[in-house]
Amino acid sequence: MTDRKSIRVVAAEIERDGKFLITQRRPEAMLPLLWEFPSGRVEDGEDDDVALRRELVERLGVQVDVQQLSMFLKHEYDDYVVDFCVYRCTLKTEEIEARRVHDWRWVTPVEMDQYEFPPADAQTLQKLLENR
Repeated sequence: MTDRKSIRVVAAEIERDGKFLITQRRPEAMLPLLWEFPSGRVEDGEDDDVALRRELVERLGVQVDVQQLSMFLKHEYDDYVVDFCVYRCTLKTEEIEARRVHDWRWVTPVEMDQYEFPPADAQTLQKLLENR
């Protein structure tokens, strides 16, 4: 068995009026055009909350308050392992821009099955719906 690279990813669970913010990956990204919670990689030496705030500014142009960890998953892909941490967040800004995402939407939990998510996000989504 070979050691696979481990990647730490932080994602934001942002709810407003019973809807959750999801984003669509760009066409040139890995797992292109799939939907996900707004997320990004944690850089070496970076804390989760700092990484999540940075990624949300870079991807959507928004400021957030990062709150408690709502779930953690370890998902194994063929070439790497993702440590996937989802934090509840509150938007501090109203204006959302698709800066480094293809698109974004506010969707209800019932509507989420209309969107294709990567495996790690799909597991997160399942846990989120079970906890509601």
